[in-house]
Amino acid sequence: MIKAIFFKEWIKTRWCFFIALVVTTGMAGYSILKINKLVSLKGAGHLWEVAVTRDALFIDMLEYVPLIVGIVLAVVQFAPEMQRKCLKLTLHLPCSQKRMIFSMLAAGLTLLLTCFIVNFGVLYACLPAIFPSQLVWRFTLSAFPWYLAGVASYLMASWIILEPTWKMRIVDITISIFVISIYFLAPAPEAYNSFLPYLTIYTFMLIVLSWISVSRFKSGKQD
Repeated sequence: MIKAIFFKEWIKTRWCFFIALVVTTGMAGYSILKINKLVSLKGAGHLWEVAVTRDALFIDMLEYVPLIVGIVLAVVQFAPEMQRKCLKLTLHLPCSQKRMIFSMLAAGLTLLLTCFIVNFGVLYACLPAIFPSQLVWRFTLSAFPWYLAGVASYLMASWIILEPTWKMRIVDITISIFVISIYFLAPAPEAYNSFLPYLTIYTFMLIVLSWISVSRFKSGKQD
């Protein structure tokens, strides 16, 4: 049954996944091209100096890309489920309801994390040719909260979409805005380093929120 759930989610989200993969990888690649252009104009030494003295990251165009991708994936995956009232049918399948919901979320997270891992792969493949390892490490650590924000936006958007009443959706959206802002409070490079393990745990714990919405749906809450 779980394999069937994963396959169903793949059928729903495969085109969104491929588009997201192309867009996110393309943005990462474009960032590298911009850096290479700067190197050809001003030299790698100048970029190193700017990175160290002015806290320049050179990949900051990626900052909100994971956030947007997370929201779009959640909408594509769960909006049809609610619009067509398929969730009730899903919950009546011969399988644990919690297991089904968390499997659906796990399927979405798998696709999302695949996009993000490919992004980091592009950065790690190309940046060492331009910058020393210390700066590459600095750039990727600074970007890590942006990608955690993408995971958080997916989980919180899923929570909002699965909520059966608009009154609570507005409350959920308000809470989500405050939660997501946590990932963008400190613009300085590596500002989150000491907090990253806790931020990562906190991010993935957001998965439980969707079950709150599903529980409200099961209890008959509706507009």
